[in-house]
Amino acid sequence: MFDNDLTKPLADRMRPHLLDEYVGQQHILKPGKPLYEAIISGRLHSMIFWGPPGTGKTTLAKLIAHHSDAEFMPVSAVLSGVKEIRTAVAEAKKIQLQQQRRTLLFVDEVHRFNKAQQDAFLPHVEDGTVYFIGATTENPSFALNNALLSRARVYVLHALSIEDLLQVLDSALTDQQRGLGSLNVSMADTIKRQFASAADGDARRLLNLLEIAVELASAQQHTEINALIATEVLTGGVRRFDNQGEEFYNQISALHKAVRGSSPDAALYWLCRMMDAGCDLSYVARRIVRMASEDIGNADPRALTIAINAWEAQERLGSPEGELTLAQAVIYLASAPKSNAVYKAYNAAMHDAKQSGSLSVPVHLRNAPTKLMKALDYGKAYRYAHDEPEAYAAGETYFPEELIGTRYYLPVARGLEIKISEKLKHLRELDKQTEDHRFRQL
Repeated sequence: MFDNDLTKPLADRMRPHLLDEYVGQQHILKPGKPLYEAIISGRLHSMIFWGPPGTGKTTLAKLIAHHSDAEFMPVSAVLSGVKEIRTAVAEAKKIQLQQQRRTLLFVDEVHRFNKAQQDAFLPHVEDGTVYFIGATTENPSFALNNALLSRARVYVLHALSIEDLLQVLDSALTDQQRGLGSLNVSMADTIKRQFASAADGDARRLLNLLEIAVELASAQQHTEINALIATEVLTGGVRRFDNQGEEFYNQISALHKAVRGSSPDAALYWLCRMMDAGCDLSYVARRIVRMASEDIGNADPRALTIAINAWEAQERLGSPEGELTLAQAVIYLASAPKSNAVYKAYNAAMHDAKQSGSLSVPVHLRNAPTKLMKALDYGKAYRYAHDEPEAYAAGETYFPEELIGTRYYLPVARGLEIKISEKLKHLRELDKQTEDHRFRQL
């Protein structure tokens, strides 16, 4: 199961053989936690490991099989289909019959299986032919069938911390059998931290970078990985992002919420995180425009103009020059007065438009371009607002009869909406005066 072949990549050789060697994920693997106790006692159950790359999903599955004395049978969702699943199940039945051993069927990238392929597991998980462990970097709620989710427990694996990665790095440097201990390679603590930071929570990436650095040092007849070698190896590192995946939408959400929460510094940080990872800037620009309407609205109408201008400037300038315009827009939006009054009004009006049916346009609001329409009183009694005092036809109604009196837009007491609120209040007072005058006349 665990191979010490020194011709294999360092990341493969350094896979832990024992649970005590496993680094990270203490939130699920320390004594007393259900998964830890299940592994130690050899009690298998089907499960799904959800986490970013390089957090130990495959290694943990192998350790579970090892501690449970179960056959570890890997299947790649990238390369396999229903045929391979059936073959694996047949082999599991054979092992169960001949060796009286359980089989742990490990499916890497399980989210890449379609519904039919996922359904192919279900009867064999149900009858105990195999214990299923799936590994995924995508949110299982969206990527996996409910039927499969109901038969497996989801465990969330976190990106490794800097301290976790330093532990992995030190193990690789000192391990005499599987690692680099026999080479007597040295690194200053500051260089180690640079490597751990560049790995971005991914142990596999860390060990790959380390292996490249060792090869480069060896070619230069050095035993120390110095700052020059580190710079050459670590330049151009890409942060974890997964465009259109879970991490992508997490960061977009964080950016939006930082703008809404009036935190320009945090908003700028999340924007830079996404830029650093190489995200689609046109998508980000569209979201920034949305924020200008959804969270600022008429409290500061300039926000929408600035957002659109930033989008246009970014498209014209390209990268990296255009990125600064998006940063300017994000800082302005985060600093601007906030109002979701337009957003709420739109949703409420759209709800009524969908639920109230095809309400007729009031006759006095209809145009009358033909004699027939005029004969039917289209447009009769319509009051032209510009001919009225303050260019406002006090008491006039513009709703269908069934919705008269409805209010959707409720300005907040922030920014320009303070003045908008005062004006609307004044106009409602004019409406009331007109209604009172009509009542007295009656």
